[in-house]
Amino acid sequence: MAHAAQVGLQDATSPIMEELITFHDHALMIIFLICFLVLYALFLTLTTKLTNTNISAAQEMETVWTILPAIILVLIALPSLRILYMTDEVNDPSLTIKSIGHQWYWTYEYTDYGGLIFNSYMLPPLFLEPGDLRLLDVDNRVVLPIEAPIRMMITSQDVLHSWAVPTLGLKTDAIPGRLNQTTFTATRPGVYYGQCSEICGANHSFMPIVLELIPLKIFEMGPVFTL
Repeated sequence: MAHAAQVGLQDATSPIMEELITFHDHALMIIFLICFLVLYALFLTLTTKLTNTNISAAQEMETVWTILPAIILVLIALPSLRILYMTDEVNDPSLTIKSIGHQWYWTYEYTDYGGLIFNSYMLPPLFLEPGDLRLLDVDNRVVLPIEAPIRMMITSQDVLHSWAVPTLGLKTDAIPGRLNQTTFTATRPGVYYGQCSEICGANHSFMPIVLELIPLKIFEMGPVFTL
């Protein structure tokens, strides 16, 4: 999860998030170069006393500043499209979980485990134990295995919600009457936090999401749900 004074993105826990962080760094370096070039040109314009009367009719310069931005856009667009298609890939998931947004809590259905259904509410401050996180912990966590493709089916029963877990690179809208899906494969165990990322009402920031990721062998041993 995020920590105080953190400037960068959260540590990646899925291959998709690793790709997103790499693309973020790639685009940021291009932006830095563009900003440096523009600032350098402004500095020269403000400090020089010489005026080049031929610059307004320089065909070569006009060609360069037309083609160069197009090349930069291609360098940004190609990896972006690659990651976009990767996020939509659904390749034989090992487990399917259905998440239903309500005002203001989540309902989860383990359709592969005899229709196990439970609600996940935010823990009030009076019920927090030492070490629990205020406004982020829930009474029932979603327990999932690592190193296995997981498919999340996401919808809503009332208004628009958004199921988001930043460290996994997930953010999918929950729309009434529509079933969206997203997939992920966690690479390391742990407890990961998210929240509803849609302004779904007065308490939209009080819809936390907590995923408890455990090794696949432990998950297959038996019930690990504490309801």
